[in-house]
Amino acid sequence: MRLPIDPHADIARRAWVACPVCDDARHCATCAARRNCGEHWRYLLANKGPVIHLQCPRCTHIWSVNTRPGTTRPADDTPF
Repeated sequence: MRLPIDPHADIARRAWVACPVCDDARHCATCAARRNCGEHWRYLLANKGPVIHLQCPRCTHIWSVNTRPGTTRPADDTPF
């Protein structure tokens, strides 16, 4: 089942992180060179400190990534 795109998703707030579900950027030379690809971006829905919340526009998967590994999440474990 595909989720709808989050109503607060804004194309102006994007991130370039590999989607753990569809991995659509796997064979993209631009993404492999770690450049901002015009096709393989993700909606940046929110952030809480170093944890960013993303949605893939292709498969609509929603997930979170800690951009500073080794740090812990705040005690308040709410996703947004």
